[in-house]
Amino acid sequence: MTALPAPASSTRKPGRRLRGAVANKLGIAILSGEYRPGDVLTGEVAAAEALDVSRGAYREAVQVLTAKGLVESRPKTGTHVLPRERWNLLDPDVLAWAFAGEPDPRLIRSLFELRLVIEPAAAALAAERRTRADLTRMGEALKGMRRHTLATAEGRAADRDFHDALLHATGNDAMVVLGASIGAAVAWTTQFKQRTRALPRDPIPDHARVYDAIAARDAAAATAAMQVLVDLALSDTRSAMPAETPV
Repeated sequence: MTALPAPASSTRKPGRRLRGAVANKLGIAILSGEYRPGDVLTGEVAAAEALDVSRGAYREAVQVLTAKGLVESRPKTGTHVLPRERWNLLDPDVLAWAFAGEPDPRLIRSLFELRLVIEPAAAALAAERRTRADLTRMGEALKGMRRHTLATAEGRAADRDFHDALLHATGNDAMVVLGASIGAAVAWTTQFKQRTRALPRDPIPDHARVYDAIAARDAAAATAAMQVLVDLALSDTRSAMPAETPV
């Protein structure tokens, strides 16, 4: 593989920001398929020179990728891209790198399948266990979605907050931990659906039906409403993909 292109400006950035920029560039290269599982990244010295960073900054960026399961450094053989099943695809950074270009249809399908497993069940638990504070948080997020619309970053942030609040309302620690990942998946797929056109329909009423069922402590209705919400979101996402791309 050839070295990654150097950035347009050779101005060096502060350590943490620089490490993040290098990790971002390498992460996008891996998730886009420029580097494939089994490939060896460009050597530390050459890569650092090409990117106009110190060897230490490059090494720290590789450590970031290692922590996310994307690469593994081996003595004498270099840094290898790991098999896809080792990647932490639910890490918000990894999801951001995946959606920086044309996302893999397999990843999109996997994310929606995960949501269909987790979120309807979470909605039922939320209906049974939610507190007044949980309901207030979900309601505020819903108001933010309506006020800003999902065409804006603010609206998508409110959407993410809605799903995170719902998972928090389950009172299930394992589900709560998934909040950042589910929220990132929701945000990136929503943004992806709008990259070339407006959303084909307004999904906010779907969220309102989930909220109403949880407010009414109707677990069955909450399950059904969330199932419809995720199914329709997948349908919208499919419509944003090239016609020849199966999802």
